[in-house]
Amino acid sequence: MASTSDIRNGLCIKFNHDIYKIIEFLHVKPGKGPAFVRTKLKSLTSGKVLDNTFSAGHKIDVIRVETHTFQFLYPEGDEFHFMNAETFEQISLNKNILDAPDLLKEGTNVMVQINTETDLPLSVDMPASVILEVTYAEPGVKGNTATNATKNATVETGANVNVPLFINEGDKIKIDTASGSYMERVKE
Repeated sequence: MASTSDIRNGLCIKFNHDIYKIIEFLHVKPGKGPAFVRTKLKSLTSGKVLDNTFSAGHKIDVIRVETHTFQFLYPEGDEFHFMNAETFEQISLNKNILDAPDLLKEGTNVMVQINTETDLPLSVDMPASVILEVTYAEPGVKGNTATNATKNATVETGANVNVPLFINEGDKIKIDTASGSYMERVKE
């Protein structure tokens, strides 16, 4: 058993008969009254996000996890298949465990957190950014470049991303996996 002083981002805890990963936390010590910790928790079984407030010193049940590198192989319906980079063992994970499944390209390495007690995968940490090729981009209209004008583009995984007007089909772009937004054009 741990207490609220041990809370950190990425910590997996057992709460309300479910396993949650702490996405954000804020320790608040008001001038009047006891201290407390505000947390944003993501359910690793359903993907739902909830806000919860723990009083300072509250005991929490920490889940022991191991992190392994897995390579994304292919999607099949709502299941995504991965291979352990060390043991070559294959697992399939449901789409709702992934933060940005539409940005996963075959061969991408991800970090999978596995519960050591039950050997069940808990969450998948994507790389901070991915480089994908634009397969379709609407033509940019000349003269609209004075402002931060964007257009819709489709990348090779099928995801839609808002990109600047100068991006064309065949360009490779870097995409932030946390927000799904365009970062920069990649030159070869």
